[in-house]
Amino acid sequence: MTTPLVEMDGDEMTRILWKMIKDELILPFVDLKTEYYDLGLPNRDKTNDQVTIDSANAARKYGVAVKCATITPNAQRMDEYKLHKMWKSPNGTIRSIMDGTVFRAPITIPSIHPVVKNWEKPITIARHAYGDVYKSVEIRADEPGTAKLVFQGESGKMQEVEIHNFQGSGVIQGMHNTDKSIRSFAHSCFKFALDTKQDLWFATKDTISKTYDAQFRKIFEEVYESDYKSLFEQAGIEYFYTLIDDAVARVIRSKGGFIWACKNYDGDVMSDMLSTAFGSLAMMTSVLVSPDGNYEYEAAHGTVTRHYYRYLKGEETSTNPMATIFAWSGALRKRGELDSNKPLQDFADRLEAACFATLNAGIATKDLIPLMEGIETKQVNSLEFIKEIRTRI
Repeated sequence: MTTPLVEMDGDEMTRILWKMIKDELILPFVDLKTEYYDLGLPNRDKTNDQVTIDSANAARKYGVAVKCATITPNAQRMDEYKLHKMWKSPNGTIRSIMDGTVFRAPITIPSIHPVVKNWEKPITIARHAYGDVYKSVEIRADEPGTAKLVFQGESGKMQEVEIHNFQGSGVIQGMHNTDKSIRSFAHSCFKFALDTKQDLWFATKDTISKTYDAQFRKIFEEVYESDYKSLFEQAGIEYFYTLIDDAVARVIRSKGGFIWACKNYDGDVMSDMLSTAFGSLAMMTSVLVSPDGNYEYEAAHGTVTRHYYRYLKGEETSTNPMATIFAWSGALRKRGELDSNKPLQDFADRLEAACFATLNAGIATKDLIPLMEGIETKQVNSLEFIKEIRTRI
């Protein structure tokens, strides 16, 4: 390696897997160079979350990052980790700084068939990575009163609407997005569709959200008409918009093989639905692509808390590391591409091929064994699975 990767370590069971993967599958084969950031919750709390901001800026500097799964704290985590503050999602912070789009696609193997029988090809989720509920502000209204939404322009112009006249207690949430970020999201989606020669579907709920969601639809249509329509026609692929509820029905009836672009929260939910329907949450790739060509590879799932508590008791766990391995292979391949480092790209290919060879031999973690059909299976624990992959590299 010539240029470092930005390495973002994480929490709980995925942090344990992270070290196993590095020790068994990366360090014996690669002269690994990384700029390391500890995004484990204790260190985020210790640094007032500055480490998360620093890691995102490093990703912008070096162009490629690989991230472990991290905890987004709730009230229970506040007590468990004795936190100073209920820190926001580190993924949300990183995505805001990098201003990219998250592309998520299932990792498929012949012995695991999708729950939806008619799906013949993987479906890729393109998730907007800025704003909405992840950058929202909230108020607990604990008495009767009036909630208002107010915008004061730099010119002095004032806009104000009443949200609700509370007769009792309740909750209020305010969220935002920017035309700039929505436009970047649109460009990323159209470019990815052209690169992969896949149709692009986009869905919001503009019939209900006649300003917020409607702005997403409007910008997508403007960008498509001005920059991509002729290119899509030449490539023989299609772009169309539909309502999010209609999109769900279309997706279930489809044969797959397309990109489904979603707003931030919709993409979060739908990517979990798709990964599970294709097999497992641990069988999905995830990459954040920014408009200026920076990449952050991560696992699409959480920190596997239940397995971590068992691990702390000394109990054996059979946690699936595939998504985390593919985050590493994706980052190494992209680093190789950007540096014209062919051996590094080849190693990433061999690492993924070794993963598939292991699974196709019927050797798998507990989550996949019940899903496999037509082959003899052998359940192994996490470390055994990683060692099996190593023998096949």
